[in-house]
Amino acid sequence: MNAQLIFDFKTDISKAAISSTFNNPFGSFIPEIANIAAKEFQEFISAESLGWKYDFDIQKGKMFGVLVIQKQDNSYGYLGTISGKLSLNETCEQFVPSIFDDSIDDFFIYKGMTQLTEIGNEIKKSSDPSKIRTLKEKRKQKSLALQQQLFENYQFVNVLGTTKNVLQIFENSTHNTPPAGAGECAAPKLLQYAIEHKLRPIAIAEFWWGIPPKSKEREHENFYPACKNKCRPILEYMLDDTELFNQRK
Repeated sequence: MNAQLIFDFKTDISKAAISSTFNNPFGSFIPEIANIAAKEFQEFISAESLGWKYDFDIQKGKMFGVLVIQKQDNSYGYLGTISGKLSLNETCEQFVPSIFDDSIDDFFIYKGMTQLTEIGNEIKKSSDPSKIRTLKEKRKQKSLALQQQLFENYQFVNVLGTTKNVLQIFENSTHNTPPAGAGECAAPKLLQYAIEHKLRPIAIAEFWWGIPPKSKEREHENFYPACKNKCRPILEYMLDDTELFNQRK
């Protein structure tokens, strides 16, 4: 376990309310302890983002999340991360990383994306309608195969120790097929890290940071529930038996 990823509370939390049950990621209630963690994490983002290539003053904002955890010594801390990525090759060492390891199979994802770009360039250069149709179909099939391979490599473990990939999780849900980006939201990444490293999840919260999207459905620093189309099947699987969280040791 990378201890650097666990933030220690700067705030005195000795009198903070800490529930014996894990809050609903899809609800609007934000536990006091999660609120404290979120505010501290926002201060961290404010300071660290000055050195990022991603400019939150001019680029669209992002969703971030915090997960309050109880360590094996019974002390508390929290994990933090971003939904998706800041930008290509932009990382923060204190964010819980993606569940997907992009070095798998000799960086198949980067090679695949390069091939798709090359096909796209061929399409732009071609003036033959027949060739263009063939290339577009080739690109479509390549894209579908690459997405399939990507989802197969998003492996999630739940609180009971069972491991499934995104495709297996979604096939038993009402959604059936996972949407693009499934598995990259903050909540699944945070819970995965906690479960894998035997850190007891206590409370979770997600918030928007930066310029609102065009839809104006997100506002800077405001809290929002986990998304349903990408996260519900994954989180329901990961939190298979929340009673496990209710048993303090």
